[in-house]
Amino acid sequence: MVTNFLNPVTTQTWANGRHVVRCVKVIQETWDVRTFCFMAEQPVMFFFKPGQFVTLELEIDGECVFRSYTIASSPSVPYSFSITVKRVPGGRVSNWLHDQMDVGHELAVHGPVGDFNCIDHAADKVLMLSGGVGITPLMSMTRWFFDTNAAVDLAFIHCARTPRDIIFHRELEHIFSRIPEFKLHIVCERDSELNQAWSGFRGFLSEPMLELMAPDFLEREVFCCGPTPFMSAVRRLLTQRGFDMSRYHEESFGATPVDVQEDVHELAEQAEAEAEELVAADMHCVEFASAGKSVRIQPGETVHAAASKLGLHIPKACGMGICGTCRVPLVAGEVDMEHNGGITDEDVAEGFILSCCSRPKGNVTVDW
Repeated sequence: MVTNFLNPVTTQTWANGRHVVRCVKVIQETWDVRTFCFMAEQPVMFFFKPGQFVTLELEIDGECVFRSYTIASSPSVPYSFSITVKRVPGGRVSNWLHDQMDVGHELAVHGPVGDFNCIDHAADKVLMLSGGVGITPLMSMTRWFFDTNAAVDLAFIHCARTPRDIIFHRELEHIFSRIPEFKLHIVCERDSELNQAWSGFRGFLSEPMLELMAPDFLEREVFCCGPTPFMSAVRRLLTQRGFDMSRYHEESFGATPVDVQEDVHELAEQAEAEAEELVAADMHCVEFASAGKSVRIQPGETVHAAASKLGLHIPKACGMGICGTCRVPLVAGEVDMEHNGGITDEDVAEGFILSCCSRPKGNVTVDW
């Protein structure tokens, strides 16, 4: 048991391409903003550069639709990633995500990609400027700095419409209360709506306001993300002050870039072609004896994935063959089980497998 536990974790690493993931959590951030958290069925280390984005491949009203969203989570929490989406009036994809995306929903994502990140533009002193939901890439960077104990002098200025529109408010307060070198400033355009009390900065970001919040902003690497008017105002302000714009980086929070769209369409077409070539004879039948249900899965998929397709809930905690929670009896057939110490040799001899990391070699039957 000890020897097995010390074996290296058999986990795949995320690389730019097309990946199928499952929604595992939905968080209501504000009245019109939600965070959607995703994981792969078989554990994948979601490594990316903080600030990069993914493109979702969705089917809406029978049409395949692609839309890019910045990753809001940090690669320091590698087994999942999340996007944070604001419901936009009339927005086809944002409204669909808010109304239809729920725990258990599967979809394909493409990525990660993007030059806007804090790895390729590392600096000792950083100024982050965000407007509205444009906070998401900067939140990924901030979480990364915080989790990795990065030696960074960070000034973070976030602008929201009203106090109730401040995304990640409590987490921001927590992070910036613990690191002396991190300074947080939040600006609300107006606070009179709904009788919301606000004791911080009010109005639109201005040069005097910036001087108060980050007097040394000319010495910092600047990352900016938000609505187009917000970023235009920031660029104009910095240019007028003689800022070295080679140290200014922005992420346009808009439609999917054309070059990314082309790559995504090509990968989606390849996946569709490969699916058509996969005939039934190449697939494995997984039967669940107690439930009286069965399903065909592609080679490489796990027993746990097969159960999920049928709506059968096999308890799972770690998802990587360590905890042993997903142990089930194998009645017939053979599987390739790459576990990490979550099952004993005695259990294996008695016919048990861990469903999260067992891939059928052919047709199999489990007692569930």
